[in-house]
Amino acid sequence: MQKIPATVVTGFLGAGKTTLIRNLLQNAGGRRIALIVNEFGDLGFDGDLLKGCGAETCREEDVVELTNGCICCTVADDFIPTMEKLIERADQLDHIVIETSGLALPQPLVAAFNWPEVKARVTVDGVVTVIDAAAVAAGRFADDEDRLAAAREADASLDHDNPLEELFEDQIRAADLVVLNKADLVGTDGMAAAREAVEAAAGGRALKVVPSSGGRLAAEVLLGIGAGTEDLIASRRSHHEIEHEGGVAHDHDDFDSFIAEAGPVADVAAFTAGLRDLIAREDVLRVKGFAAVADKPMRLVVQAVGARIETYFDRAWKPGEARETRLVVIGLHDRLDGAAEARIAAWIAALAAGERPASAAA
Repeated sequence: MQKIPATVVTGFLGAGKTTLIRNLLQNAGGRRIALIVNEFGDLGFDGDLLKGCGAETCREEDVVELTNGCICCTVADDFIPTMEKLIERADQLDHIVIETSGLALPQPLVAAFNWPEVKARVTVDGVVTVIDAAAVAAGRFADDEDRLAAAREADASLDHDNPLEELFEDQIRAADLVVLNKADLVGTDGMAAAREAVEAAAGGRALKVVPSSGGRLAAEVLLGIGAGTEDLIASRRSHHEIEHEGGVAHDHDDFDSFIAEAGPVADVAAFTAGLRDLIAREDVLRVKGFAAVADKPMRLVVQAVGARIETYFDRAWKPGEARETRLVVIGLHDRLDGAAEARIAAWIAALAAGERPASAAA
């Protein structure tokens, strides 16, 4: 029996995974594609965004959302049962695409394809890692080992672990294809720097690397790789596997998220400017969600990574759908405590109402 090919799309927060998949669905060439979408935070933003792409391949019944936690940590509870349900309708599918959380380790997820219930019917066509070329070119994930060693020597009580760096490397180590997205935001030198960082993280393994702007790549580039990655993943171990040899469960204690709710946005431009200021002051990694806009019948998509914020209207509000603003805020655990959450939520509510937040005047 022919196996169903599955593509795992991974990459750090805000790299452009959902945009790439949305473009893939809109240009699927008649392929019947089922989606598994895993998110950090329980808003279900990515799945809802994909369902609203306007293409025949974005049917709600073809999108499965897993919001109970990171898919790499809940393989037995969430991923395996979901795959079994998709296998039952195998005659209706040409491909399965899995979008991991930006905080996920791809290795345990890919290894789960070796479970007998899955391996007999599904194969990993390829792991596609999406990289924010602009961020990488700017050195966001580059560690200076000499400086870290000097800092540790000066104050041994400090914890200088960099979880972002490890995630970046682990997601590249697992890849069959690396997409340098947002190529339009960097020049020739920046793209060369991003490629160099990818090659360094790959640890000497040759990888196919392709540039992309706005996640626009032909389906033929992303699908049909034929890697059979489930048979290769044991040689692409993550930092966690190397350090603990499988003896300690992986978790995401380094990161936290919460949902900020507000009323309709009075002025989109002012809201965006205020949100950019908020992100910088509170050192927020990622903001994503939907906003209602006063006197507008359509839903506003809000996507923010650092200082880069994108907003656009994706669809009309459905009858009976609550017209409200709900944003997932993701940050480092040691920065996103209860006081910070309250402060950020109040700031967002004030911005939506067209007011100047009290904390902004501080």
